[in-house]
Amino acid sequence: MAHPQLEDVKTYLLDLQERLCSALAAVDGGAVFHEDAWQRPGGGGGRSRVIEKGRVFEKGGVNFSHVYGEQLPPSATAARPELTGRSFHAVGVSWVLHPENPHVPTSHGNVRFLIAEKSGEAPVWWFGGGFDLTPFYPVHEDVVHWHRVARDACAPFGEGVYPRYKAWCDDYFHLKHRDETRGVGGLFFDDLNEWGFERSFAFQRAVGDAFLEAYLPIVKRRVDTPWSERERAFQLYRRGRYVEFNLVWDRGTLFGLQSGGRTESILMSMPPLASWEYDWHPEPGSAEECLYRDYLRPRDWLGEQTGRSQGQEEDGA
Repeated sequence: MAHPQLEDVKTYLLDLQERLCSALAAVDGGAVFHEDAWQRPGGGGGRSRVIEKGRVFEKGGVNFSHVYGEQLPPSATAARPELTGRSFHAVGVSWVLHPENPHVPTSHGNVRFLIAEKSGEAPVWWFGGGFDLTPFYPVHEDVVHWHRVARDACAPFGEGVYPRYKAWCDDYFHLKHRDETRGVGGLFFDDLNEWGFERSFAFQRAVGDAFLEAYLPIVKRRVDTPWSERERAFQLYRRGRYVEFNLVWDRGTLFGLQSGGRTESILMSMPPLASWEYDWHPEPGSAEECLYRDYLRPRDWLGEQTGRSQGQEEDGA
């Protein structure tokens, strides 16, 4: 094994995949995850688990991968040319959930570890990950709950950790070509090694373990909310933004494709249905306008005393 502690990370990630799938299948109650094991020709492989056409989740996946090789892909070395020529191991779990009900947010998360080695030189390693929420008809209390769990996961690691990684998430999931955020953010961190291995690994575990606490209460509160075809059409339109981000900006998608990962597993993150309309604008005074005006931009959700600009935000209309 390339790194004496890589096995510890891998053991945690495999267990996390099991726990996520078990809890998500239980809340769905109508479908189960199907596993697909795969091998990467250049080294390594993974196990993809996908749920489809469930009571809650129209499509979702929780994927584990461990890939390795003699050369890091260009997406990894472009910003860090000192890594050129190093062999690597990359291990991680990523998950994406696309509920059918427009009142239940889409959500994404991942936790990962990479180590790059070269003979005669010290290994270079880092952790990365996070989770983010993409509501279509957001409810203020749900977004505050989401960020409160994220803050609490960061709290043992220092007062400035949540604000730093919250801001990084807002910046990372910004669609530059649309000048809007993909959703309401959460946490995003990368290149984490300055705390040393044990503390960095503990932080990765804290983030991975916090996801279900952040997401499942929102799912349970909103899954039985009635929805109309108009709301479904808006959900599909906003899913188009999700596709745009993943295919244009997401570094993880690019790393997976350039490193020879399994395309079906990498593109598992795509929603089953999405739509695009030319020059669409929300109706004035509508819930859709509220989303654009009040949610698709960075906000200090936990520092705001009121934060509700419309009654719509309270009841999810």
